[in-house]
Amino acid sequence: MKKIKILILSDINTSTEKIVKNGLNLAKILDGEIDFFCVKKPTDIVKKESQLSVMRTINEKFLEADTQIKKLITEINNDHSIAIHHQVSFGNLKDEISNRIKETQPDLIILGNKNSKILSFLGDNILELVLKEHQGTVMIASDKITLEASSELSLGLLNESRLISANNYRDTIVSFAKKPLISFQVKSDTVTDQNKDSKPENMVEFVFENGDNTLTNMSKYMSKNNVQLLFVNREKDKTKEAKYKFGNLAKELNCSIMLTH
Repeated sequence: MKKIKILILSDINTSTEKIVKNGLNLAKILDGEIDFFCVKKPTDIVKKESQLSVMRTINEKFLEADTQIKKLITEINNDHSIAIHHQVSFGNLKDEISNRIKETQPDLIILGNKNSKILSFLGDNILELVLKEHQGTVMIASDKITLEASSELSLGLLNESRLISANNYRDTIVSFAKKPLISFQVKSDTVTDQNKDSKPENMVEFVFENGDNTLTNMSKYMSKNNVQLLFVNREKDKTKEAKYKFGNLAKELNCSIMLTH
């Protein structure tokens, strides 16, 4: 059976271990393989006077990053249960990431949230780029909560009281989880649920008033219920502002966000 191709976009820092663990456990659930892509800006390298010095420094940094990644992967994937390939690159972040997506054609992409400082991805509008280049599923990984590939896996669903459209990856994860799916609804005067009968029996629902403290209150309930992954339908809002909304969700909520279609 064909493996699910998961592309992880990351730099190397204190948050990298968490994002790789999240990717590894997701790969175990989905039966996937991982492509870990680390890209650095040349401007992050100490400026040298001569071109030779610059190239020497880049080579040194390349070897340093490659060694760190190999060590990290070996420690996390100690049973070698998941195939993890990696590559280090120096260049323009957006160009390198865009080319990598086109070359590897991943089924699912994982990147860090704004707080994790992983390449300052959201700050560099990388989320917007990824959503433009990749029409599939995107996961914004938490740098605090680890996705568990076990019976402890707890899942949430935002603004949907039922699994309307089919998404193979989301449905596989939901089927894997033993705990009830938790639906977080934000009240709206313009949207009504016409299909309550289709709501799964094993779903718990929380409804919140729409206001300034909505995300704060929602985050408290998610923490209380140990939600590790929240599903959000990326197709509901395709405006440019939606990209920032998704980034804000990842920043405010203490869990990973999976943008599905």
